[in-house]
Amino acid sequence: MAKKDINEMSFLDHLEDLRWHLIRICLAIIIVATLAFIFSRFIFENIIFAPLEMKSFPTYNFLCNAANYINLDTTFCNEEMPLILQNRTMAGQFSADIWTAILGGFVISFPYIIYQLWKFISPGLHKDERKHSRGFIIISSLLFFIGVLFGYYIVTPLSLNFLANYSISDIVDNQIDISSYIALVRSSALASGLIFELPIIIYFLTKIGLVTPEILRKYRKYALVIVLILSAIITPPDIASQVIVAIPILILYQVSIYISKIVVRNQKRKEKEHV
Repeated sequence: MAKKDINEMSFLDHLEDLRWHLIRICLAIIIVATLAFIFSRFIFENIIFAPLEMKSFPTYNFLCNAANYINLDTTFCNEEMPLILQNRTMAGQFSADIWTAILGGFVISFPYIIYQLWKFISPGLHKDERKHSRGFIIISSLLFFIGVLFGYYIVTPLSLNFLANYSISDIVDNQIDISSYIALVRSSALASGLIFELPIIIYFLTKIGLVTPEILRKYRKYALVIVLILSAIITPPDIASQVIVAIPILILYQVSIYISKIVVRNQKRKEKEHV
């Protein structure tokens, strides 16, 4: 049956259309998650547990060399991470495998997820708006993957190194449950990926009139406070880590102001053309 025109669709038709897009998204995540589950040993040994390797993980090597260059004593030059991973529940390792596979399915399928959401939204846009938004899928996916890599290579090792070396007494050993470790890696990567979508979010908020460049500039100082709070949430409570995380987020905020300005300028130009 041919798909109805957007102007002829009722509210229930829109819900039905959304349902099929969500079904396709779920199927894509399930398929990729199944493949991730099959190759789970490779994923755990080469990706999930890689930040535990002090000698080989690139972030530790870079920070260790930087510290040595300025003659600063640092734990980034340690031979090994001072913690032991353990599993304390019968289904702990199986649950870790399942949830890691689902997360991998979501991350790898992200471009397709965005594509399906765009297929649902785009019929409601004008022809010119669809034309100027052709790069939406590519840009949003690129920002997301950059954010995930930032979370994995920057936020995760900073958090892991700080928390593993933090001690209240020498008699306490860090025997970390595997679910706690994976939650740290997962939240660091996923939160960073979503935060890096800020320019895309600002673009659509500007398009519907909820945000303007003036508002973004006016509340820049409040945004700085919010950014520092977000940095404190996804990183350990040391100033250096928070600054490292806050800098790219502030850059994204400034880029969002520029994007909002372009959207408003294009809208005003169109209004003048129709007068």
